Amino acid sequence: MNSPQAPERARKRMSRAEREKQILAVAERVFANEGYQMTSMDEVAAEVGLSKPMLYEYFGSKEGLLLACLQRAKRELLESTNLAAAAAEGPEQLLFDCLLAFFKFSDEHGQAWALLRNEFSIPNASINTELEAIRVQQRDFTAGLLGNIRTDLDDQQLEAFAESIIGACERLAMWREQRPEVTAEKATEHLMSLIAPSLAAGL
Repeated sequence: MNSPQAPERARKRMSRAEREKQILAVAERVFANEGYQMTSMDEVAAEVGLSKPMLYEYFGSKEGLLLACLQRAKRELLESTNLAAAAAEGPEQLLFDCLLAFFKFSDEHGQAWALLRNEFSIPNASINTELEAIRVQQRDFTAGLLGNIRTDLDDQQLEAFAESIIGACERLAMWREQRPEVTAEKATEHLMSLIAPSLAAGL
């Protein structure tokens, strides 16, 4: 005869996808709070409620776990900016909404943003490659937006302008951490005021 606790245990059983999602949420927070070097797989396993060997079975290594966290952040950031682009009307509003989506991402996904911001100094080729891939993803996305506004610019100019905008976004997001009164909307307005003159030729 089944014990009364059996149905409860069955309800708590997770699929592999659900378990991976849970692990990534915990790992993202631990990596963001403690940094890659100080994070231990023992700590992540304990917080998730798994054995350390099981955690390794899912992700292979601490590097693999961080890479999975970064890949998830990359997907979420691209989804946020794509949704903003789909809802915008007009080229200037398109750029405004996508910049706003970036700043809102840093607010609403604070752990993911901290992870992206803090791990650029890791002396690990695979991790740095993934971090750069996230930056390149946003650069190419931004260059595409600019190309819709400034059809007179060549590919090199679009890439250079997009690099400048992404760099400005990153620095403004970090600046806002010291200026909590600056909302995502206000940060977007500041940046648009800076770049609007260069957009005017295409509007």
